Amino acid sequence: MVVLHVKLGDQNVFLYETSVTETTDTVIRELISVFNGRLKIQRICMEIEELAEHGTMLPHEMQGLNDDQIEELKLKDAWAEKCRPMGGFTYNKDPLCRRNGQQANEAMRKVLAGAMTDAKAMIDKKLCNFSKPLTLKIIQEALNILRGAVTIVYPMKLPPHDTIQMEFTNMEDLTGTQASKDVIEPSKAQLWFAGRQILSGKILKEYLGNNDKTKVVVKLNQLGEGPPAREQVITEHVRRQLMAAEFKRQEELKIRLN
Repeated sequence: MVVLHVKLGDQNVFLYETSVTETTDTVIRELISVFNGRLKIQRICMEIEELAEHGTMLPHEMQGLNDDQIEELKLKDAWAEKCRPMGGFTYNKDPLCRRNGQQANEAMRKVLAGAMTDAKAMIDKKLCNFSKPLTLKIIQEALNILRGAVTIVYPMKLPPHDTIQMEFTNMEDLTGTQASKDVIEPSKAQLWFAGRQILSGKILKEYLGNNDKTKVVVKLNQLGEGPPAREQVITEHVRRQLMAAEFKRQEELKIRLN
């Protein structure tokens, strides 16, 4: 199996294992699914941190309002009673006024924290030492871990408008957020190898050759961004080593001549 070292610009993203006999359409589609899946897990973990501290998300019409404004407008969180955390809660006001302040107890917060740690470890290139290929199956397993933990703490589920619930059901709306800029639209995705775009309707070996036991660097970007920068022939670390060795050789030569 050929290993694709996937990069976005100069950023190392993940490793992906495939075959040179695979179609380019399949490879590109699965790479984008893995890439966007990692982002989804990261977004969910960020929101679960807030969920653990400040409870479920307020209805849209109540978000951003202080207590006086809510009282004046006679608004009510109809989901607060239905979606209480297992084991009760204590009130911990959300400074951003996005969530209802019903903080889960310590045991339930540990359940959520443990799930986040496990899910992050499955997709984190540093924790995995960037040596283990990432797959769609791993992405799904990480999502299932997060979903399972949320279900334990909130057996009555989260409100349908809660960002976490929307992420789990693939109904998230990222319009106007930084996250929307990070996600790669499948219809606009491009994959490059050695300065050459890998086009759809081809076989991967047309670009990588027939050797199925190799590792190559490929780069993702989106339509309109142009070709990504080529990889350096040598790394910065190797370049510095060569420069140091050359300096040492020159110094030794000076000593001999003197």
